[in-house]
Amino acid sequence: MARSVTAVYSGTFDPLTLGHEDVVRRAALMFDQVVVAVAAAHHKNTLFTLDQRLEQARAALVDCPNVRVLPFEGLIVDFVREQGGQVIVRGLRSLTDYDYETQMAGMNRHLAPQVDTVFLHTSASVQHISSTLVREISKLGGDVSALVSAPVAQALKARLA
Repeated sequence: MARSVTAVYSGTFDPLTLGHEDVVRRAALMFDQVVVAVAAAHHKNTLFTLDQRLEQARAALVDCPNVRVLPFEGLIVDFVREQGGQVIVRGLRSLTDYDYETQMAGMNRHLAPQVDTVFLHTSASVQHISSTLVREISKLGGDVSALVSAPVAQALKARLA
């Protein structure tokens, strides 16, 4: 009997970068379904609203038929279970990311032993990209078109105009 595997990739995605897209697209090749879980992020002062971040992610990933973009609040392991997921996907850019993400993976495993975490190293061509840097460059009038997809670049330009 074939088993369908659903993976969840969560984040604030403020904004979604080409680094995030790299992880999503590669996960979509590995798993039957990938849910991009966009965090409500009440604790952060985001540049974009939750609805805007959802819209941007959906537009950027429209060509990925096995990817769904959904909002979430609370514990990621609870959301994964709600989605029938078995895997949490996390992207890694550096050793700093690895230290933090292994701690989170351990805690998530403690909270939900049936859910595994898979780490994907971002591709070298997008390893330097972070949402924080994209926001800063954009706020200062810099060109971020090589760091984000076209729908996100347009949203940044409109937001910061």
